[in-house]
Amino acid sequence: MNNQTLKTLFNHRSIRKFKHQNLTQEQIKTLLKAAQQASTSQFEQQYSIISVTDPKQLQVIADVTGFDFVKSAGQYFLFVADQHRNEQILKSIDPNADTSNLHSTDKLLAGIHDVDFAMQAMLTAAESMGLGGVVMGSIYNDTSKIIKAFKLPQLTFPVLGLALGVPDEKSIVKPRITPSIIHYQNVYNDDINQDQLNHYDQIVHDYYQKRPSGNRSETFTHHLMSDLQNNPIRKNILPNFKKQGFLKL
Repeated sequence: MNNQTLKTLFNHRSIRKFKHQNLTQEQIKTLLKAAQQASTSQFEQQYSIISVTDPKQLQVIADVTGFDFVKSAGQYFLFVADQHRNEQILKSIDPNADTSNLHSTDKLLAGIHDVDFAMQAMLTAAESMGLGGVVMGSIYNDTSKIIKAFKLPQLTFPVLGLALGVPDEKSIVKPRITPSIIHYQNVYNDDINQDQLNHYDQIVHDYYQKRPSGNRSETFTHHLMSDLQNNPIRKNILPNFKKQGFLKL
């Protein structure tokens, strides 16, 4: 089976170097429409998207994430889980409406899932248009700074950043893990096939040796161990969820 949608999905790769070329308003309009057509939990559309164009705001993103390329992207989008807007809508209908459920863990997860769906739809649409991009969970490095800089009100939370633009680098598709290691029938399989994992490690090692952006000696399992040992825990995420009014139920 082969069609253009599958070609786009199977050809995904992260792009971190962009030509100095802003996206057009027509491109942005199309990308936003694609994001909005994504699945949304209970049709409640529990997210907001902020276009970050102010150089000072982009510098905040660069400082938090540690990546300066955000300042040269064609467009940077900040995706926010958002129950604040729906609370405002409900209160406008009935000032005495009980909106306590919006503070729940359930509604926080719903907002995060809505962000994930919308962001992935936007990225896939961008790639189908000949653009490239990279999803940035590194905004979690300092959610307090993001919340303050972008004036995020109660019942909102920054979830992902997305840098998009015209690619200015050649890259190859990064190989994914062997399907049999992650796909089970009916119940979870706790037995890892070591031979298959070793084979995947070799594939990843070969990928890093061949990639145009610079080679390095690394395997998948080495990457897992390195990330566990070297990356600091982002300790302020849970407290900031609560400061933003979530996790009350």
